[in-house]
Amino acid sequence: MKERALSLDALRGYAILTMVLSATIVYGVLPGWMYHAQVPPPDHIFNPNLPGLTWVDMVFPSFLFAMGAALPFSVGRKCRKGEAKWRLALNALWRGVKLTFFAILIQHFYPFMTGDPQDLHSWLLAIFCFVLLFPMYMRIPGELPGWARTAIQLGAMAIGAAVMLTWDYPRGYEFNLHTCNIIIFILANVSVFATLLYLFTLDNVKVRLAILAILFGVIVSADLDKSSWCAALMQYTPADWLYVPAYLKYLFIVIPGSFAGEILLKYTSKMQETSDNTPKMRALAMVAVTLSIVIVNLVFLYTRCLNLNLLLNVVLLVAGYALVRKGEGYTALWRALFIAGAFMLLLGLAFEPFEGGVKKDPVTFGYLFITGGMSFMTLIFFSAICDYFRCKRSTSFLVMSGQNPMVAYVAVDLLIYPLLNIFGLTQFLGVFYLTPFLGFVQGVVLTSLAVAVTMFFTRMKWVWRT
Repeated sequence: MKERALSLDALRGYAILTMVLSATIVYGVLPGWMYHAQVPPPDHIFNPNLPGLTWVDMVFPSFLFAMGAALPFSVGRKCRKGEAKWRLALNALWRGVKLTFFAILIQHFYPFMTGDPQDLHSWLLAIFCFVLLFPMYMRIPGELPGWARTAIQLGAMAIGAAVMLTWDYPRGYEFNLHTCNIIIFILANVSVFATLLYLFTLDNVKVRLAILAILFGVIVSADLDKSSWCAALMQYTPADWLYVPAYLKYLFIVIPGSFAGEILLKYTSKMQETSDNTPKMRALAMVAVTLSIVIVNLVFLYTRCLNLNLLLNVVLLVAGYALVRKGEGYTALWRALFIAGAFMLLLGLAFEPFEGGVKKDPVTFGYLFITGGMSFMTLIFFSAICDYFRCKRSTSFLVMSGQNPMVAYVAVDLLIYPLLNIFGLTQFLGVFYLTPFLGFVQGVVLTSLAVAVTMFFTRMKWVWRT
């Protein structure tokens, strides 16, 4: 049996492509809900006191949730095959190191870092970095001994490090371990602890939940009393360029994601062995309900209509549960995911007033629980579309991007923008600043190019992995 749920790949692809889209739309000309809630147009000045939630704020939590949901399919599968936990723990640490290196490397090779003004050298250097990432993170094809593969990988990393250390950065910049891509750096931190926590609580969900509860207490106490041992624990790090304790807060999305992955794996395995009789109308209704839940929360948490938002959520959650209350196959899968997602969403809405309202930065518990609950609903949505209805062609761009997310993440900055600059095409991007619609179209065009690049390398099986 091949244990793979296309819905999980689609969720990861959705997260990474909306991440690219949010970074490539034109700034300043679109309405506020097209950007992070805390950096509204036209000035995009960060306001930490501004609560709210937009689709852009959902992007990163969706990816974290998908990362957690993948643990049962990766770490869990290896454990079931009998691989030693200590070896998997070391692999988790090495993966964190490689992700941290990736975060530092790509940031130092972005053209705006290497050239002021950007020139042919900085654009070619970015493309060189993109090419160099293949031997670093791709499984080299062919029959090679393990030591040879490791030597190729470490050699490529050494070349990248040498260029970073010797490049003449403009404007007084220099190589700095603290200069990194913050999104990848957070992922590196969280992936290590999430993998270790999942690995050593694989057969005991209660212990996993108990550790989260203790972590919750430590984080809240650290915020309330800066002189407490909790605060000292949350501030201690042997190397702040490698590990930041504050990022452990994101485990409250990743670990619920691991529960979703266990549910998905359990019922996917069952449906390999038995036939499914879930009615199509029920599946369509679940698509409508889960999508409505996501949209309702995005609209009314952004506009701060909190009472109406709660009322509509209750109505939709009751309707969704009524749809999946009885039945087997996909109905049973969606029931388990829906109950977990409903609990997390309602918990988040209860925490919404805490810490000044839902905020991405500094991250609030309301934000973590609400976006976690919405991620459960999004997974159900993709489960119906990709796994139940088997809409493979129409969702292949999401699935293939989700199978190769590291390529999708850097394709625009390290390949597409440099090529557009080299061929003198960036001057035509000015037309997209004329209207809000065209400002969004720019994001769609650049994201589509990133999709094309990612799908090409995925079809070639040139997939980056840590």
